[in-house]
Order: sequence, then C-alpha cells, then structure tokens
Amino acid sequence: MTTSPTEVQTYLPDPSTPTLRLPPLACDTHVHVFGPRPKFPYAGGLKVTPQDAPKEKLYALHKRLGIERCVIVQSAVHGHDNSVVQDAIEHGEGRYLGIALVQPDVADAELERLARAGFRGVRFNFMSHLVGVDIDDVIALTPRLAGHGLHLQVHFESKLVHELGPKLKQSHVPVVIDHMGRVDARLGAQHEDFQALMRLLDTDRFWVKVSGIDRIDANAPPEERYRAGEALARTLVDRFPDQVLWGSDWPHPNHTHIPDDGALVDALSIIAADAVVLHKLLVQNPQSLYRFTTD
Repeated sequence: MTTSPTEVQTYLPDPSTPTLRLPPLACDTHVHVFGPRPKFPYAGGLKVTPQDAPKEKLYALHKRLGIERCVIVQSAVHGHDNSVVQDAIEHGEGRYLGIALVQPDVADAELERLARAGFRGVRFNFMSHLVGVDIDDVIALTPRLAGHGLHLQVHFESKLVHELGPKLKQSHVPVVIDHMGRVDARLGAQHEDFQALMRLLDTDRFWVKVSGIDRIDANAPPEERYRAGEALARTLVDRFPDQVLWGSDWPHPNHTHIPDDGALVDALSIIAADAVVLHKLLVQNPQSLYRFTTD
C-alpha cells in the first residue's frame, strides 16, 4: 500500500488473523472511517492527513477478525459532517451503527435525523490535539439527547478525569468514556487517574471502553507488547462487567505506531479470559447500550 509524502498510514494492510474465536454477534464498538476523499472530503486544518480508510476496508477487516457488529465513531478527520459514517451505516446491513460529532448547540431536528439514521450517541473531545468544547455546554445538551435516545461519549486526557468527572455525573444520559480514560498504564491501577475513573464507574450511568491497550501502553517494548494495558483492561472488566465495551480503534490515527488488529483481538483472551465474561463484553453489553435490531 502506497501513500503520498503528505499522508500517514494508520493501519496495517495485512494484519494477523487472530487465534481467538469470537462469539457470534461480537461487536467492535470503536472504529473510524476516512474517505474516500473524492466522495467524503476531509475537514480543513488537519495537522496530520491520514490515508483513506474507507468502509470497504473496515468490512473486510471485521470479516477477517470474526466481528459481526460495529459502532463507527465520527472522527475529527471529517469534522461535523457525519455523512461518511452514515454512508457506512447504510451499507452495513443493520450490523453497523454510529456515534456522531456535533456542536453543543446542535438543533433538535438534526439530533432526530441522526437517531433515525442509526446513530446512538454523540461524542465530544477534550484532548489537547483537538478543538475542545465547554463541559457545561455539553451537560446542558444531555436533556435533549435523552429525548432522542442518544447517549454521551467523551474522550479526554487522563488528568482531566478529576475536573470533568463531577460535571459528567450531572448528565441526563449514559456516559461512555473512551480508551480507559487515556490513563498511563505504566503507572498502574493505584494511580489517582485510574482510581478516579473507577469511582465514576461506581455509578451505573457510566460505561468505559477497554479499547486502547495500545494507546495507554503506547511505548511498550515489543517483547512485552501491551501487558500493562491488558492488566488495567482486565481490572475494569472484572470489577465492572456490566459497564465495559471493547473496540479495536481501527485505523489507529494519531498514534506512536500501527498496532496489529489481530493481536488486539487475541489480547481479549487475557482481558476477558472467561467465555461468559467475553460474551458479556462483546455481545450483551453492546446490545444493551446500542440497541442493534438485527440478529
């Protein structure tokens, strides 16, 4: 696969085939789609331009990995034009749903349209490399999200859990926290950021994605792979089995390296070692939150 000098490759064209066999209706709750740009132009002002990662590549990857359901998260690569995700939902035979990017003052008519199109929530970023929003404005939106059956998804740097957590508790809808709160896995389960994340999960309104073992342990040496990330993910799965979700995070933008998606799937044998727990993580919990209508 070739890229121009101005593009960044963000996924392996030929990832390994996992040895772990996933249960029927297993769901990948966190991926993105990029382009193709002639049909779905990228947003302006991107600091990094990823190569196209269209829906056809995603569908093929999921077939290889044994994944039958998916939730596609709108990326800042396409800004607030959610049409690239909507297109992937429309061609996904009922097995693909979405999470939109919107402004806090989004019109009710747009929320209604998104909900009808297969979006199940909206996402807001609180990351230094992305343009953020005011948390009070986001919380003020949540009563309107409730009226359309949409939940709130948040992506934040780990230190912000202390500031954002009390505000997020005021949400009128479920709150999904991305990538284990972007904690530094090398600091271990006793670090204050991870402990604050778990305190939020003591309230059953909160969910957490045990995606991103490769992000929270991004500089692990190859011989250790992502052991520190796996350990924190397993802690969350063991303690909060009804509030955890998993995602591959394909195609891995804004990263230190390109993870092997097959290896990320195989890591589930450590994160959720029991077949019953694995089924809950990959099938039951996504069905409960996202309300897939196909079987």
